[in-house]
Amino acid sequence: MSSTTLRGPVKKDRPAPVERSVERKDASGKVLGTVALDAELFGIEPNESVLHQVITAQLAARRSGTQSTKTRSEVSGGGSKPFNQKGGGRSRQGTTRAPQWIGGGVALGPKPRKYDQKTPKKMIRLALRSALSDRAALGKVALVDTFAIETPKTKDALKAIEALGLEGTILVVLDAEDTATRKSFANVTHVQVVKASELNAYDVIRNDWLLFTDATLPTSAAKEEVA
Repeated sequence: MSSTTLRGPVKKDRPAPVERSVERKDASGKVLGTVALDAELFGIEPNESVLHQVITAQLAARRSGTQSTKTRSEVSGGGSKPFNQKGGGRSRQGTTRAPQWIGGGVALGPKPRKYDQKTPKKMIRLALRSALSDRAALGKVALVDTFAIETPKTKDALKAIEALGLEGTILVVLDAEDTATRKSFANVTHVQVVKASELNAYDVIRNDWLLFTDATLPTSAAKEEVA
């Protein structure tokens, strides 16, 4: 027996993070320069299995779990025997609230429950990094210095998206204090707005584009908070 067999399967060696960059533009679409993306956040090889497990758990946690049916003991009525035990030519019945009766209880029906799944924090962070890296690999990450919207206007928000050349569904990551921009996108159906602290793998994957501002783009200094 070889030493390799004794040690067990060898862990897959993942490639080194890839250095990627993104054009930095203003709200009018003018290119201001190029910004290097954090390789540990935007340059890793996506772990599809972890990404799938985390997103499944995230969607499961959104289920209300309030569906409920009544069992035969919870349905009102049916306290007396519907007919005699013998002599009627029918099968014996003890109550009209048994599952086989119309208006009776439900057998093995759903009851209120929680669908939450416990997911390790390391897996959640890895899933987010995998989602960010996937969008970066596809060239679907955009950066704007600031929207500079002082008064909420949907027209200004749509004008900025058009100037940046973004099409399809867009996830806009904003600072928590950028209320005017968030309200401007409120009525735009193909744009989803999240705070930087609420960025998650599912929202990244379900949108075609990922749009950051200077204030929300993850950097090496803030890597511990996002990665």
